[in-house]
Formats: sequence, C-alpha cells, structure tokens
Amino acid sequence: MSFKANCDAVVSALSEIRIVPVLVLNDVDSGLKMCEVLSECGLPAAEITFRTEAAEAVIQAAAKRFPDLYLGAGTILNTADLHRAFNAGAKFAVAPGFNPTVVKEAIANEWAFAPGVCTPSEAEQAMELGCRFLKFFPAEAAGGVKMVQSLIAPYKHLGIRFMPTGGVTTANVANYLAVKEIVAVGGTWLGKSADIEAGNWDAIRTAVKDAVALKKSL
Repeated sequence: MSFKANCDAVVSALSEIRIVPVLVLNDVDSGLKMCEVLSECGLPAAEITFRTEAAEAVIQAAAKRFPDLYLGAGTILNTADLHRAFNAGAKFAVAPGFNPTVVKEAIANEWAFAPGVCTPSEAEQAMELGCRFLKFFPAEAAGGVKMVQSLIAPYKHLGIRFMPTGGVTTANVANYLAVKEIVAVGGTWLGKSADIEAGNWDAIRTAVKDAVALKKSL
C-alpha cells in the first residue's frame, strides 16, 4: 500500500475509535496491563509515546498479545525512532511538530505518519509533501476547537483530517469530535503515568469505561 493508502486506512480506523489514549509508559509490564484494560473496556487503541526507553518494547509486546488493539507511536522526533516504532508493530505514528525529514522517510517507507501542526504554514508544508492526516498540537494551548476549525476551513476541499491532542478532556472532547474533519482525539487524560505507576487500575478502568460511554453518546 502507498503512503496515502496507509494514512487513509488509519483515518478510517480511528474514525471508528474516536478517542485514542496517549500513554507514557516506563516498563513493559505496566504497559501490557494498560493495554489489557483498554482491550477489556472496549477502547481498542493506544498511542504509545517515545518519551521513555520502554516504548519500543511495549509496542512489540502489546502487538503480539493484543493483535486487535490499534497501536500507534507518539512523539516520533527522528527517523531512527520512526523505524523502531514500525518495526515493533505500530500501525501509525504521530509527532508533536512538523519535521520534513521524518515525513519524507515515512513516505519513502509507505508508513502512516501524521506530523503535528498548529499553523496554516505548517499545514501547507505538510500537505505539499503529501500529508492529509495531521496532528493538531498543542490543541487547547493553540486555540482549541475554534483554531482547528479555522485551520481546516481553507483546506476542506483537499480532504484534510486532524487528530487534536493536548488539553483535550472529558469537558471538551465532544466539541472536538463534533467537527467533521476531526477523526479522533488524543486522550491524554486516560492512563496517566502517575495512576499507572501507583497501580490505580480501578480508577483507570473507570476512566476508560467513561470515555467509551461518552464516545457512544455522541
């Protein structure tokens, strides 16, 4: 499949999932436990960020144990991590910013990748390379729903699609998901590192179930 076809497949899958937990995981065991909770509670996706040394191993282990979980890699800042993520089993990858070197490498390997943008100039540079699936980051700090709607407006006819992340919460998620061009949001409030490290699995499970119920109500 081509880069475009793979990105289109990710957009199609995420448009069904809608809320993608963004996870910072420090070890494989807790990562697998978190993935188990997501799978059991009916939220079959996760963006595992490359902010820790465990990220690659977590993706690799989770891809084998939970084949139905739609695993993505986050915070991909260089081509080395891009290769590590997809070789481990990630189905897609995202970044907080627009790095043309990483985008070109993803295109060359036909890997689904969404660079981060928060301005028209960044969006146009990404689209010039062939990207139509973009991460809007940092969503709330950059202007929230009104900003992403303004960013979408000039490019609707080009089929642009977004996944906002950063400051999305249960209080505003419905507003984001009401925008047609937003396929999903990054759920940074789900599976917080402090809760995972403290073993607050009941609280995490409740939050995930609430997110699933919220998604179904929209």
